[in-house]
Amino acid sequence: MLQLLWIIPALPAAGFVVLALLNRHLGRRAAAVIGAGSVGLSAVVALLVAVSFIASPPPGDVYRQVLWTWFDTGGLAPQIAFYLDAMSVIFVVVITFVGFLIHLYSTEFMERDEGYTRFFMYMNLFVASMLVLVLADNLLLLYLGWEGVGLCSYLLISFWQRDLQNVYAGRKAFIVTRIGDTALIIGLFLLFTQLHTLAIQPLMAGAAKEWPVGSGFAVAAAALLLGGAVGKSAQLPLQTWLPDAMAGPTPVSALIHAATMVTAGVYLIARTNVLFTLAPDVRLAVAIVGTVTLLYACFCALAQHDIKRVLAYSTMSQIGYMFLALGVAGWSAAIFHFMTHAFFKALLFLAAGAVIESLGGEHDIFKMGGLRRKLPTAFWAFIVGAASLAAMPLVTSGFYSKDLIIETSLGSVDGNAWLWLGALVGSLLTSIYAFRLVFVVFFGDQQTPVTRRPRWRMLLPLWVLSALSLIGGFVWLPEWMGSFHPLENFLGEALPPLKTVASSFAYTGVSALLTSLVAVVGVALATVWLVESRAALGDFAARPTPHALQEFWLNGWGFDWLYEHVFVIPVKWFARVARNDLVEPAFSGLAWLNVQAWRALSASQNGVLRVYIAVAGVGLVVILAFVVLR
Repeated sequence: MLQLLWIIPALPAAGFVVLALLNRHLGRRAAAVIGAGSVGLSAVVALLVAVSFIASPPPGDVYRQVLWTWFDTGGLAPQIAFYLDAMSVIFVVVITFVGFLIHLYSTEFMERDEGYTRFFMYMNLFVASMLVLVLADNLLLLYLGWEGVGLCSYLLISFWQRDLQNVYAGRKAFIVTRIGDTALIIGLFLLFTQLHTLAIQPLMAGAAKEWPVGSGFAVAAAALLLGGAVGKSAQLPLQTWLPDAMAGPTPVSALIHAATMVTAGVYLIARTNVLFTLAPDVRLAVAIVGTVTLLYACFCALAQHDIKRVLAYSTMSQIGYMFLALGVAGWSAAIFHFMTHAFFKALLFLAAGAVIESLGGEHDIFKMGGLRRKLPTAFWAFIVGAASLAAMPLVTSGFYSKDLIIETSLGSVDGNAWLWLGALVGSLLTSIYAFRLVFVVFFGDQQTPVTRRPRWRMLLPLWVLSALSLIGGFVWLPEWMGSFHPLENFLGEALPPLKTVASSFAYTGVSALLTSLVAVVGVALATVWLVESRAALGDFAARPTPHALQEFWLNGWGFDWLYEHVFVIPVKWFARVARNDLVEPAFSGLAWLNVQAWRALSASQNGVLRVYIAVAGVGLVVILAFVVLR
């Protein structure tokens, strides 16, 4: 069964090719069947491969499949080869299964859109690229998938191209992530020149053998890879593209935030964990970046009016938790939170999409309200998703993975009290903004009438993801709940074990009690402020200082303004100044020569056959004369 591994990325890639070739000749039903069906079949194959891998583990708990050699030049001979271990099993299953649910949802959500086939074409390529990224046996193939998801994010964020703001949002995502991509490719150059390979496992073995802990090369390589991860995963300081990415259709937002794109940076750091182990200072930077980002995003989410932007900042925050776990060597904890986050974040986005569609495209949460009885399935799905996001104790998957990260931030030998405190404060703020969303959207007076109700293709993914958001965390229960952790044992085959401080109280029930307490307190505060004292809260927020602070958070702490004035405006100014320099006329002259040559050749195409034969004859005589006389 493991031999079917190549089919997992091949099926959505084939779906993309078929949709691209037959774009104008396919009806909507056929496009939906090909688009969603190819990812659904990929999910079935992924589950079969995963079951086979778990039931009959291959030698060394690793399966490697070589399809062909990509090229062989200058000592670089990367292969089109896939590498399957416990970590890539988790990623592949989550990407294909959650991706299929999003595709199924999209068949109804996008049914009235004129770009229906094009949408599924891009979505299929997105899933295929992400699968290549997480299955790649070498960093060059991983980079191919990395660039693929970057391209697809641009195409999908700017999908509704008639609105220029959508195009600008897609361009912004592409350019900002390009900064990180540049750092990553420089890191690959450095690794190849020093270790003479880009195959991931030999590369990690070579780094561990050649470089001591703290080596300059290890630090530089890890820092460059971190730059790539920060860009793709929307962490500070390259986070500004993610809120604007909400310009795309809601299923796109769900796919980007839950199963693809923003989790690529988490995968990259976890896969190259040896480099970050050899560079402890860079690993500390990973933890700090994650902690600062999660707090930054929580404050921003508290002030947003757009339902999707609230969820976008929540994604930024939850990826920050994953970075925090990676930074304190909690590799498996980060992957666990990736899995649970994929379930509840996809659920929240799809439920938000159902609300938006039902209200005729309304995004402003303060123009919603009173929807719990009008849209009961969306309401309960949102309750489950928000509870899991807020880490409500015992009954949600998000509690188990987030509690594990909070414990790890203190209990790991690389953890400390500041990181733990930041994670705990972030959990409190998350609980507040998650239920702020619930109370504003679904309670109070109805502001906008419901004009459309979701049908089964949009409702079924909500039911499935709701179930997974409740039970998905039971695969790793803490010590105080019986120490049932098959997922930890499974991931332990691919990732280094966590080194803990034996005397830390974090591995008792005390830490879990605090995690539970802040989640409940957050819900209580949201209830008091938004249900019991909503008018008083509005009066307080209208005062100058709270209003200014709210505007500051609403605008993402001014990062867009800062980057506009520090980078964008100077570049535009320089472009205007340099418009008439010596380089411009030279290139303009080349363009003019090409146009004249084109006109001359076009004029020779007069449709008279005897002229063509005569010219060919003259040409043949010239060639023969040259051969004879030389």
